Amino acid sequence: MTLDTSNTPEQPLSEFKAAVLCKCPKCRRGDMFGNRMYSFGKQKSYTHCPYCNFQFEIEPGYFYVAMFVSYGMNVAQMITLAVGTYMLTGSESPWLYIGILLGGAFILSPFNYRYSRVILLYWLTPNLHYDPERAKRPYKELIK
Repeated sequence: MTLDTSNTPEQPLSEFKAAVLCKCPKCRRGDMFGNRMYSFGKQKSYTHCPYCNFQFEIEPGYFYVAMFVSYGMNVAQMITLAVGTYMLTGSESPWLYIGILLGGAFILSPFNYRYSRVILLYWLTPNLHYDPERAKRPYKELIK
């Protein structure tokens, strides 16, 4: 099943769906990232929304705060993996836990990178809200 992102301007994506799809928080149409989450290339973050030209990094160093969000996500994931490993195996071997936790952190790092930025922009930035005017027409049409 694929998610349909071809909505009309009258029916914007819901906030949650736009966040899951990593869309711009201002117009909910443009992508925040230029490639897939899991690919062989490095993660490509856009500096501006390709649809409405909103600048994602609101001020210099803005995404440093996303590191704290990513840290919180990583801690929650590691606790979940450790408890799950104990519940499934009952093992007390530290090497099993080290391997699973480091492997989990490595596998989930692209997820944490993307969604820490999405969470920061969507829910932790107080004056950043959806603007229906930005969703009406692409920026490229406005500058012609």
